Amino acid sequence: MRRETIGGILLAETPMRFPLASALVGLSLLGAPSLRADPEYPKMGPDIYDTHADGGAQISAALARAAAEHKRVILDFGANWCIWCRRLHATFEGDPAVSSALARDFVVVMVDVNTRNGPKRNAGVNERYGNPVQHGLPVLVVLDSDGRQLTTKDSGELEEGAGHSPAKITAFLASWAPPAR
Repeated sequence: MRRETIGGILLAETPMRFPLASALVGLSLLGAPSLRADPEYPKMGPDIYDTHADGGAQISAALARAAAEHKRVILDFGANWCIWCRRLHATFEGDPAVSSALARDFVVVMVDVNTRNGPKRNAGVNERYGNPVQHGLPVLVVLDSDGRQLTTKDSGELEEGAGHSPAKITAFLASWAPPAR
């Protein structure tokens, strides 16, 4: 018999029909390879851009979320081989002021636009927003929650030394944050 409980309350008691089969399936999963693919550029570390993601679908989902949460959308165009993309990503996630501003006011979409090792990824998305990658990688595009493009930012303007300036990033984010409700 299998007992299903929540908080000590018995929800159901059912006979186990195939205990040996269940055990074999469970054991086979222990040896199953990870569902996550190996990094595209192993020497660079884990992927920060999803190499299989449909940028258009990502943006549609982000716009729906932004509308519901009264936020704007930042499209972060880049590639996993790009060291400056990784540095910007590290600042987005690691600097408390930057990560707080992003979480409060924006939905971030990481759009993989790699052109190495096969077909150009998300080329249609790049074209839809006026070819922002012409500025180099990474490049940021800010959208309002209706999908209107508000600005394109060459991230080189946010650099300082061997990384990106948290102060420059937070100033940029503040200038494009949604109006107070």
